[in-house]
Amino acid sequence: MVDAKTDTPGLAAWASRPSLSRGRRYPESGADLRNAFQRDRDRIIHSAAFRRLEYKTQVFVNHEGDLFRTRLTHSLEVAQIARTIARAMGLNEDLTEAIALAHDLGHTPFGHAGQEALDACMQPWGGFEHNLQSLRVVDLLEGRYPDFDGLNLSFETREGLVKRCPASQAERLGEVGRRFLEGTQPSLEAQLTNIADEIAYNSHDVDDGLRAGLISLDQLAEVEWIHELRRAAVQRYPQLGGRRLVYRIVRDLIADQVQDLIRFSETAIQNHSPTDPDAVRALKSPLIGFSPAMQQRHRTLKAYLHENLYRHHRVHRMTTKAKRVVESLFGAFFEDIQLLPPQFRQAAETREAERGPRGRARVVADYVAGMTDRFAIDEHERLTNPGRLT
Repeated sequence: MVDAKTDTPGLAAWASRPSLSRGRRYPESGADLRNAFQRDRDRIIHSAAFRRLEYKTQVFVNHEGDLFRTRLTHSLEVAQIARTIARAMGLNEDLTEAIALAHDLGHTPFGHAGQEALDACMQPWGGFEHNLQSLRVVDLLEGRYPDFDGLNLSFETREGLVKRCPASQAERLGEVGRRFLEGTQPSLEAQLTNIADEIAYNSHDVDDGLRAGLISLDQLAEVEWIHELRRAAVQRYPQLGGRRLVYRIVRDLIADQVQDLIRFSETAIQNHSPTDPDAVRALKSPLIGFSPAMQQRHRTLKAYLHENLYRHHRVHRMTTKAKRVVESLFGAFFEDIQLLPPQFRQAAETREAERGPRGRARVVADYVAGMTDRFAIDEHERLTNPGRLT
């Protein structure tokens, strides 16, 4: 029997190990049945921010249909894909899963439309970026423990949450932000989770777009890759049609990307032969990625979805309304912090005393970003409808 507190057997030399973790911001006792990365995963799953992902948009507003993906189901799918890749490559599955489950904790209501609106509102005060907000959630906003704010996750999990960061903000992130100043890389687990996110949302947006009737298989077959997958599926199963055919195509779409990623990345790792995770971090270029041919296929599919799904008039109507809701909420709360719930009002007063309007704006952004789609719509109704008193 393997002691859960020791390193997982069978890891590659360049995989992250809990016994070699750079630790937590606030030291804690290690007396536990779980290793550091397993504790991170469990803290994320039990957080309020994780539960709220169930009612946050992926592409379609949550109440438009029960079968469309949400930020929660997307995060679970990213975790599944990322764990598969990690196991095949001898990387740390627990760390990979923790990063995957937490990567969208900072996302606004209404998906990318909500983020774009909140970023525009926050431009005078440093902007808004959901990856940085995810770090802010786990470092500060989750209030569960008596000894510290946030979830006090390990460095390796926190590192994996920040995909991009301007130098001006990286300086304020301490050790987690150093790589953005030095041009180096995060762990291989962080790198593969980033790509697993892309695999999941492209593939599953195809599925949701077809389910919603916004695109058809015949239209999607304009993309050569999808045409090939459809032809192969029909050749193997001549009677296959409907949702089973769609499922087969989406399944093969994911498999193509995963297999290409593993092959190309393993070759890159062998060529560099890093001796440990810190040798990976010292590199100037990532080791996890697609082959050039798969990169091109990926870009072509992404461009098709952008033009035909994300810019579809039905989606555009929803995103336009969503942006107006977010802009209205931010404007109302920023102008009058007395409208905020007591906890956020007190925080806004404190931060404004310390940092002026920038501090007030950041607390308002925290409140709006934490809303679910449904709560944002309801809160907007309470603030704007004269007949709605509560």
